[in-house]
Amino acid sequence: MEHLKEPLIELIRLAATNLPPDVEKALRQALEREEPGSAARGALETILRNVDLARKRSTPICQDTGTPIFYVYHPEGWSTRKLRQVIEEAVAEATQRSYLRPNSVDSLTEKNTGNNLGDDHFPTIHFEEVDGDTLTVDLMLKGGGCENVGAQYSLPTRVSGGVPAGRDLEGVRRVVLDAVQKAQGQGCSPGILGVAIGGDRGSGYYASKEVLFNKMDDPNPDPELEKLEERITEEANQLGIGPMGFGGKTTVLDTKITGLHRLPASFFVTVSYMCWAYRRRRMVWKDGQAVYE
Repeated sequence: MEHLKEPLIELIRLAATNLPPDVEKALRQALEREEPGSAARGALETILRNVDLARKRSTPICQDTGTPIFYVYHPEGWSTRKLRQVIEEAVAEATQRSYLRPNSVDSLTEKNTGNNLGDDHFPTIHFEEVDGDTLTVDLMLKGGGCENVGAQYSLPTRVSGGVPAGRDLEGVRRVVLDAVQKAQGQGCSPGILGVAIGGDRGSGYYASKEVLFNKMDDPNPDPELEKLEERITEEANQLGIGPMGFGGKTTVLDTKITGLHRLPASFFVTVSYMCWAYRRRRMVWKDGQAVYE
């Protein structure tokens, strides 16, 4: 597996320093919607200058390089133990090269490991065996600021102003917008929302992050959920929070929703908020070659 180390380091470098084209396009479109001379437009102009500089200088887009979340789709017979080992080696080396900031802190001792490694959950690595002989590795860097404003609701409930939210898509809409309203600019808006309907408390958070690996222009396979995504994005942008909380027309760039089976007793809606630094990349390894998306 040692031959995968340098390709994985390159995957980390790309994720940390080179914003994906679909995200940059959405930010540039948002810029054109804001009024000239407004604080919102100024914030977006600064964000986009930062994106350009990070790409040109191969330096992190944000000083918080986030929790590395890997989804590894591997052929039958590959050792997940060895894959984990080489991924961890790549993370440590990427930290040494300053593509990542040392972020892994022991919650009890407050000691920073210095290499972005910790227990079995830092970095976070999910494995799935697939048919064929191609290895695919998806990586997302999830910043702490946006992670802090994620939310989970148990329906039925009441949201801001005592508005009831029932166990239906209207209730889902209300709690997701409530999460955006409560986040204000603290999640480094304009954000992207990953939403999971159903599951249990753990699987809801898992799925709400997993859905954020989809590209922004990927359609939802469920037409009803796609309509809800569009409505939530539109209505979130009417809240007036705007880029970095400075006010304006762009609070949310996109919404991604998935549904999970649940127990009849529970109806959870889980919201994972992703900041404008929507850092995700993919590496496809086949026939000894790496292709990056």
